[in-house]
Amino acid sequence: MVRIRVLVVDDHRIFAESLAAALAAEPDVDVFAAGSGPAALRCLERAAGEGRRYDVLLVDADLGGRLPGARPAVPVQEGDEEGLVDGISLVTGVRVAHPAVRIVVLAEKDDPRRAALALQAGASGWVAKDCSLSRLLTVIRGVLRDETHLPPALLTGVLKELTAARKHRTESERLVESLTPREREVLRCMVAGLGRKAVAERLFLSPHTVRTHMQNVLGKLGVHSTLAAVALARRAGVGPVDLAGDVVERGGQLA
Repeated sequence: MVRIRVLVVDDHRIFAESLAAALAAEPDVDVFAAGSGPAALRCLERAAGEGRRYDVLLVDADLGGRLPGARPAVPVQEGDEEGLVDGISLVTGVRVAHPAVRIVVLAEKDDPRRAALALQAGASGWVAKDCSLSRLLTVIRGVLRDETHLPPALLTGVLKELTAARKHRTESERLVESLTPREREVLRCMVAGLGRKAVAERLFLSPHTVRTHMQNVLGKLGVHSTLAAVALARRAGVGPVDLAGDVVERGGQLA
Protein backbone atom coordinates (compact mmCIF):
# COMPACT_ATOMS: atom_id res chain seq x y z
CA MET A 1 0.00 0.00 0.00
CA VAL A 2 1.37 3.40 -1.01
CA ARG A 3 1.18 5.68 2.01
CA ILE A 4 0.43 9.40 1.84
CA ARG A 5 2.43 11.67 4.14
CA VAL A 6 0.46 14.76 5.15
CA LEU A 7 1.59 17.78 7.16
CA VAL A 8 -1.11 19.95 8.76
CA VAL A 9 0.02 23.56 9.36
CA ASP A 10 -2.30 25.53 11.61
CA ASP A 11 -1.62 27.72 14.64
CA HIS A 12 -4.86 26.66 16.32
CA ARG A 13 -3.61 23.56 18.12
CA ILE A 14 -6.98 21.98 18.84
CA PHE A 15 -8.00 22.18 15.18
CA ALA A 16 -4.62 20.95 13.93
CA GLU A 17 -4.49 17.99 16.31
CA SER A 18 -8.13 17.06 15.72
CA LEU A 19 -7.68 17.12 11.95
CA ALA A 20 -4.45 15.17 12.21
CA ALA A 21 -6.15 12.52 14.35
CA ALA A 22 -9.06 12.21 11.91
CA LEU A 23 -6.77 11.83 8.91
CA ALA A 24 -4.54 9.35 10.74
CA ALA A 25 -7.51 7.00 11.01
CA GLU A 26 -7.18 6.37 7.29
CA PRO A 27 -5.16 3.19 6.63
CA ASP A 28 -2.94 4.78 3.98
CA VAL A 29 -2.32 8.20 5.57
CA ASP A 30 0.56 9.24 7.85
CA VAL A 31 -0.09 12.68 9.26
CA PHE A 32 1.86 15.18 11.35
CA ALA A 33 1.09 18.70 12.57
CA ALA A 34 3.05 21.96 12.77
CA GLY A 35 1.90 25.09 14.56
CA SER A 36 3.65 27.75 12.47
CA GLY A 37 5.24 28.47 9.12
CA PRO A 38 8.82 28.18 10.39
CA ALA A 39 7.97 24.92 12.17
CA ALA A 40 6.49 23.56 8.94
CA LEU A 41 9.62 24.47 7.01
CA ARG A 42 11.79 22.71 9.58
CA CYS A 43 9.60 19.61 9.30
CA LEU A 44 9.91 19.65 5.51
CA GLU A 45 13.69 20.09 5.59
CA ARG A 46 14.18 17.39 8.22
CA ALA A 47 11.96 14.92 6.35
CA ALA A 48 13.74 15.61 3.06
CA GLY A 49 17.09 15.05 4.72
CA GLU A 50 15.91 11.71 6.07
CA GLY A 51 14.41 10.64 2.74
CA ARG A 52 10.84 10.78 4.11
CA ARG A 53 9.39 13.65 2.11
CA TYR A 54 5.84 14.87 2.66
CA ASP A 55 3.35 14.49 -0.15
CA VAL A 56 0.70 17.03 0.83
CA LEU A 57 0.72 20.18 2.94
CA LEU A 58 -2.58 21.40 4.45
CA VAL A 59 -2.05 25.10 5.23
CA ASP A 60 -4.28 27.46 7.21
CA ALA A 61 -5.05 30.48 5.03
CA ASP A 62 -4.95 32.71 8.14
CA LEU A 63 -1.73 31.25 9.49
CA GLY A 64 -0.19 33.68 11.95
CA GLY A 65 -3.28 35.87 11.76
CA ARG A 66 -1.94 37.85 8.81
CA LEU A 67 -4.31 38.52 5.96
CA PRO A 68 -2.90 38.93 2.42
CA GLY A 69 -3.86 42.38 1.22
CA ALA A 70 -3.82 43.89 4.70
CA ARG A 71 -0.04 44.15 4.50
CA PRO A 72 2.70 42.67 2.32
CA ALA A 73 3.10 38.93 2.77
CA VAL A 74 5.99 38.10 5.08
CA PRO A 75 8.84 36.36 3.19
CA VAL A 76 9.24 32.84 4.48
CA GLN A 77 12.94 33.28 5.20
CA GLU A 78 12.10 36.12 7.60
CA GLY A 79 9.51 34.17 9.59
CA ASP A 80 10.19 34.11 13.33
CA GLU A 81 9.60 31.50 15.98
CA GLU A 82 6.14 32.90 16.73
CA GLY A 83 4.84 31.74 13.39
CA LEU A 84 4.54 35.13 11.72
CA VAL A 85 4.48 33.72 8.23
CA ASP A 86 1.10 33.96 6.58
CA GLY A 87 -0.45 31.06 4.69
CA ILE A 88 0.05 32.48 1.19
CA SER A 89 3.72 33.29 1.88
CA LEU A 90 4.27 29.77 3.15
CA VAL A 91 2.75 28.36 -0.05
CA THR A 92 5.17 30.44 -2.10
CA GLY A 93 8.19 29.39 -0.06
CA VAL A 94 7.33 25.70 -0.07
CA ARG A 95 6.72 25.64 -3.82
CA VAL A 96 10.20 27.08 -4.36
CA ALA A 97 12.04 24.89 -1.85
CA HIS A 98 9.97 21.69 -2.20
CA PRO A 99 8.28 21.75 -5.62
CA ALA A 100 7.11 18.13 -5.40
CA VAL A 101 4.90 18.83 -2.37
CA ARG A 102 1.24 19.46 -3.18
CA ILE A 103 -0.41 22.21 -1.14
CA VAL A 104 -4.05 22.62 -0.13
CA VAL A 105 -5.17 25.80 1.63
CA LEU A 106 -7.76 25.48 4.42
CA ALA A 107 -9.96 28.56 4.85
CA GLU A 108 -12.61 29.77 7.27
CA LYS A 109 -14.65 31.20 4.40
CA ASP A 110 -14.68 31.30 0.62
CA ASP A 111 -12.86 34.33 -0.79
CA PRO A 112 -12.24 34.45 -4.58
CA ARG A 113 -9.41 36.96 -4.31
CA ARG A 114 -7.49 35.04 -1.69
CA ALA A 115 -8.16 31.74 -3.41
CA ALA A 116 -6.72 33.21 -6.62
CA LEU A 117 -3.66 34.42 -4.67
CA ALA A 118 -3.21 30.92 -3.28
CA LEU A 119 -3.35 29.34 -6.75
CA GLN A 120 -0.91 31.92 -8.11
CA ALA A 121 1.43 31.13 -5.21
CA GLY A 122 1.37 27.45 -6.17
CA ALA A 123 -1.45 25.86 -4.19
CA SER A 124 -3.39 23.01 -5.80
CA GLY A 125 -6.57 23.42 -3.81
CA TRP A 126 -8.71 25.65 -1.60
CA VAL A 127 -11.01 23.92 0.89
CA ALA A 128 -13.38 25.26 3.54
CA LYS A 129 -12.48 24.19 7.07
CA ASP A 130 -16.05 23.04 7.68
CA CYS A 131 -16.03 20.59 4.77
CA SER A 132 -16.47 16.88 5.46
CA LEU A 133 -13.51 14.62 6.07
CA SER A 134 -14.44 12.58 2.99
CA ARG A 135 -14.35 15.74 0.88
CA LEU A 136 -10.91 16.69 2.23
CA LEU A 137 -9.59 13.20 1.53
CA THR A 138 -10.93 13.43 -2.02
CA VAL A 139 -9.01 16.68 -2.47
CA ILE A 140 -5.82 15.24 -0.97
CA ARG A 141 -5.90 12.25 -3.29
CA GLY A 142 -6.87 14.47 -6.22
CA VAL A 143 -4.00 16.94 -5.92
CA LEU A 144 -1.60 14.00 -5.89
CA ARG A 145 -2.95 13.26 -9.38
CA ASP A 146 -2.12 16.87 -10.33
CA GLU A 147 -5.76 17.96 -10.09
CA THR A 148 -6.76 21.45 -8.96
CA HIS A 149 -9.65 21.61 -6.49
CA LEU A 150 -11.87 24.62 -5.77
CA PRO A 151 -15.38 24.86 -4.34
CA PRO A 152 -17.83 25.20 -7.29
CA ALA A 153 -19.16 28.48 -5.86
CA LEU A 154 -15.68 30.00 -6.16
CA LEU A 155 -14.89 29.06 -9.76
CA THR A 156 -16.37 32.12 -11.48
CA GLY A 157 -14.87 34.55 -8.98
CA VAL A 158 -11.43 32.95 -9.09
CA LEU A 159 -11.40 32.96 -12.89
CA LYS A 160 -12.23 36.68 -12.87
CA GLU A 161 -9.43 37.36 -10.39
CA LEU A 162 -6.89 35.35 -12.42
CA THR A 163 -7.96 37.09 -15.64
CA ALA A 164 -7.57 40.50 -14.01
CA ALA A 165 -4.17 39.51 -12.61
CA ARG A 166 -3.05 38.35 -16.06
CA LYS A 167 -4.15 41.69 -17.54
CA HIS A 168 -2.22 43.61 -14.89
CA ARG A 169 0.84 41.44 -15.50
CA THR A 170 0.67 42.11 -19.25
CA GLU A 171 0.44 45.86 -18.66
CA SER A 172 3.32 45.72 -16.18
CA GLU A 173 5.47 43.74 -18.62
CA ARG A 174 4.81 46.33 -21.32
CA LEU A 175 5.93 49.15 -19.02
CA VAL A 176 9.08 47.29 -17.96
CA GLU A 177 9.96 46.67 -21.62
CA SER A 178 10.08 50.46 -22.10
CA LEU A 179 13.11 50.67 -19.79
CA THR A 180 16.67 50.74 -21.08
CA PRO A 181 18.97 47.84 -20.10
CA ARG A 182 20.64 50.04 -17.47
CA GLU A 183 17.28 51.12 -16.05
CA ARG A 184 16.24 47.48 -15.79
CA GLU A 185 19.42 46.77 -13.83
CA VAL A 186 18.56 49.61 -11.48
CA LEU A 187 15.01 48.28 -11.12
CA ARG A 188 16.28 44.81 -10.20
CA CYS A 189 18.46 46.45 -7.54
CA MET A 190 15.39 48.27 -6.23
CA VAL A 191 13.50 44.96 -6.10
CA ALA A 192 16.38 43.57 -4.00
CA GLY A 193 15.87 46.44 -1.54
CA LEU A 194 19.11 48.27 -2.32
CA GLY A 195 19.29 52.01 -1.61
CA ARG A 196 20.78 54.61 -3.92
CA LYS A 197 24.30 54.35 -2.46
CA ALA A 198 24.32 50.54 -2.63
CA VAL A 199 23.08 50.60 -6.23
CA ALA A 200 25.81 53.10 -7.13
CA GLU A 201 28.50 50.86 -5.62
CA ARG A 202 27.14 47.76 -7.32
CA LEU A 203 26.87 49.32 -10.79
CA PHE A 204 29.98 51.52 -10.47
CA LEU A 205 27.96 54.68 -10.98
CA SER A 206 27.76 57.96 -9.12
CA PRO A 207 24.85 58.43 -6.68
CA HIS A 208 23.67 61.33 -8.84
CA THR A 209 23.52 59.10 -11.92
CA VAL A 210 21.66 56.41 -9.98
CA ARG A 211 19.19 59.02 -8.77
CA THR A 212 18.55 60.03 -12.38
CA HIS A 213 18.04 56.42 -13.42
CA MET A 214 15.63 55.83 -10.52
CA GLN A 215 13.62 58.91 -11.46
CA ASN A 216 13.48 57.71 -15.06
CA VAL A 217 12.32 54.26 -13.91
CA LEU A 218 9.52 55.76 -11.81
CA GLY A 219 8.47 58.03 -14.68
CA LYS A 220 8.39 55.30 -17.31
CA LEU A 221 6.51 52.93 -15.00
CA GLY A 222 4.03 55.67 -14.14
CA VAL A 223 4.47 55.37 -10.37
CA HIS A 224 5.51 57.79 -7.65
CA SER A 225 7.44 55.68 -5.18
CA THR A 226 10.05 52.95 -5.03
CA LEU A 227 7.54 50.68 -3.26
CA ALA A 228 5.07 51.04 -6.14
CA ALA A 229 7.84 50.42 -8.69
CA VAL A 230 8.87 47.22 -6.88
CA ALA A 231 5.27 46.00 -6.74
CA LEU A 232 4.85 46.59 -10.48
CA ALA A 233 8.18 44.89 -11.21
CA ARG A 234 7.14 41.80 -9.29
CA ARG A 235 3.85 41.64 -11.21
CA ALA A 236 5.89 41.72 -14.40
CA GLY A 237 8.09 38.88 -13.19
CA VAL A 238 11.18 41.00 -12.57
CA GLY A 239 13.31 39.40 -9.89
CA PRO A 240 15.98 40.92 -7.63
CA VAL A 241 19.68 40.96 -8.39
CA ASP A 242 21.64 38.06 -6.92
CA LEU A 243 23.09 39.52 -3.73
CA ALA A 244 24.32 36.10 -2.55
CA GLY A 245 26.56 35.91 -5.60
CA ASP A 246 28.09 39.25 -4.65
CA VAL A 247 29.01 37.94 -1.22
CA VAL A 248 30.73 34.89 -2.68
CA GLU A 249 32.56 36.96 -5.25
CA ARG A 250 33.76 39.53 -2.71
CA GLY A 251 34.79 36.74 -0.39
CA GLY A 252 36.90 35.30 -3.16
CA GLN A 253 38.56 38.65 -3.78
CA LEU A 254 39.34 39.07 -0.10
CA ALA A 255 40.89 35.63 0.00
